[in-house]
Amino acid sequence: MIEIRWHGRGGQGVVTAAKVLAAAALSQGKHIQAFPEFGPERRGAPIQAFTRISEGPIRLFSHVTSPGIVVVLDRTLVGKIPFTDGLTRDGTAVVNCRHSAKELREEIKLDYGTVYSVDATAIANETMGRPITNTPMLGALLRATGILEVDVVEEELRSLFGAKLSPKMLQANIDALQRAYKEVRNE
Repeated sequence: MIEIRWHGRGGQGVVTAAKVLAAAALSQGKHIQAFPEFGPERRGAPIQAFTRISEGPIRLFSHVTSPGIVVVLDRTLVGKIPFTDGLTRDGTAVVNCRHSAKELREEIKLDYGTVYSVDATAIANETMGRPITNTPMLGALLRATGILEVDVVEEELRSLFGAKLSPKMLQANIDALQRAYKEVRNE
């Protein structure tokens, strides 16, 4: 089973990213869970979401405490929250960051696992005209982990948001997904 913990701030699409990934996995016949953890926080407050993907039924109904993957949508959370807590020894951290993955590893003092960085904020601003980083971080996660093909998530975005977003905004999200997929870096 793949367990992912997402970190971000309210309003950045953390919960949406967790659900889009789960829906895409479901379309591939996987068993899934996707759920948030937040209380009465306002926009901008730190929040978490969780995704589980499995070949078989999932019988856990708790938060993800030992993720194989952590995804950080907001760079300002680095150093403010312990997002690597519980990360498995062979785990992967995918972080929205302008710095190289090597510099990021040194900053967060992580001496195990794999670290990836992508400037999702710049990608979001340039493709969508606003700093909503969930779609680019999905692209980065897909490239870093290979858990699903990028075209599967692209199709899920079209299915889920085709009627909700303008064609221009839908294409901007897909462009952000594809661009982050290409630009994510590891050591």
